[in-house]
Amino acid sequence: MESLHNELKALIIEALNLEDITIDDIETQAPLFGDGLGLDSIDALELGLAIKKNYNIVIDADDTNTREYFASVANLADFISLNQA
Repeated sequence: MESLHNELKALIIEALNLEDITIDDIETQAPLFGDGLGLDSIDALELGLAIKKNYNIVIDADDTNTREYFASVANLADFISLNQA
């Protein structure tokens, strides 16, 4: 699972053009939004598109659990693991 965590961290950096951040700067359990990495709703949309492109998984914006999926790298990794064919 750690390799998926690092893969997602790299995807976040690449998809959101976070030039001053490295994989080591992103904590696996830390919040991606607000006080954590500080992402916003536009970042969530871009990250959702990157996940769709890389993993062929669509995260439904209307799903009541979407906030939970995007809560941290660990949550995203769990979601992707459960939904990959």
